[in-house]
Amino acid sequence: MSTAADPSATETESPRPAPSPVATASSGAAAVLLAVGVAAAAVNLRPVVTSLGALLDPVQEGLGMSATVAGLLAAVPPLCFAVLGMAAPALARRLGPITVVTAALGAITAGVVARSFTGSTAVFLLLTALALAGVALANVLLPVVIKRYFPDRVAPMIGLYSMALSVGTSLAAATTVPLAHALGGSWRLGLGVWALPAVLALALWLTVLFGRREKNGGGSAPAPAHVRLPILRSRTAWALGAFFGLQSTSAYSTMGFLPKIYHEAGVSESAAGVLLALVMVVSVPVSFALPNLAARRGDQRLYVVVLGLCGIAGYIGLMLAPGTVPWLWAILVGLSMCAFPLALTMLGLRARTPGGVAQLSAFAQSLGYLICIPGPILMGALYERTGEWYLPLGLLAALLVPQILVGLRAARARHIEDEAVR
Repeated sequence: MSTAADPSATETESPRPAPSPVATASSGAAAVLLAVGVAAAAVNLRPVVTSLGALLDPVQEGLGMSATVAGLLAAVPPLCFAVLGMAAPALARRLGPITVVTAALGAITAGVVARSFTGSTAVFLLLTALALAGVALANVLLPVVIKRYFPDRVAPMIGLYSMALSVGTSLAAATTVPLAHALGGSWRLGLGVWALPAVLALALWLTVLFGRREKNGGGSAPAPAHVRLPILRSRTAWALGAFFGLQSTSAYSTMGFLPKIYHEAGVSESAAGVLLALVMVVSVPVSFALPNLAARRGDQRLYVVVLGLCGIAGYIGLMLAPGTVPWLWAILVGLSMCAFPLALTMLGLRARTPGGVAQLSAFAQSLGYLICIPGPILMGALYERTGEWYLPLGLLAALLVPQILVGLRAARARHIEDEAVR
């Protein structure tokens, strides 16, 4: 990455273009449509993963998938998010973020539909990777779209985005199996039905995309050119990446193992599923309110500490008495997982411009997802070796300590543009 030799290099966009109709008409139909589109896109960023997790056993049986390959599926999402997310800023510079998000939704739709029809394990993996490529690009660029087109409403829009993402995660976790049963017990239809909200989101973004082309005289204006920041020099960027990775470790481990933990503690399978849904549902209202509250403060260190302590209490409760007040542990863990919308909020606040947000989002999310890959694997290995959940849950509780420490660094009120030139 290039280094900035003079203060002018801190400008991440040059020259500043005239504001687009979408950006300036903040109360107009175009802005409302784009806001709805952001929410619709966010709803589709997790069902690709959570619907497959809910139906993994019948999918494995139906495709003759080995246990090793099935385990590989658990590592594919964060790997795709890490690797492909790095391509998002370059694509946004060339084509514009709205064009890339629209294409990403097309990839999600195509991958979700097509994998439901294949009888080949290899093709199923490739099509899942296609859908996850779309998720990776949208993960990085939706905060950029918010920063660029809603510069005065970053916090409420991040709240809307986070809440919609939580809704999509909760719906897929809670309804995929019942939907599959209602559709004749077919895992193919149970997975394929999640293409319907993806199609709706794609239609909304195509409307936004072509509406902008018409307003711009027939061309879809790409994102303004900007100087690449030497982001590796920014301690805030590194801290955000580590914070993102540690909270992702907790989230993916919880989604993967919590029902099993509860079931082995004497909770019925159906009740264990409800408790996992409770973890997700808790984050829905908090995900909407937290970005607004966090953005009002000079920094977000208070929220980093509170959410981390909730997680430590929740995991210790699960470790020592999982069958006692199980709903309380689920609520505490759900609150701790609201570190995700907090991380998204900080991505929008720690850079001055959409170009800076694009680079910070790509770096922090890619680094974070790389960090989180070993977590669920190590949890499974510890459980397999000991036959108990004490060590795995103790690991999750212990990891919240460094999460709090790096979060305190990431939450300070500063911008990466200032750090990158020191």
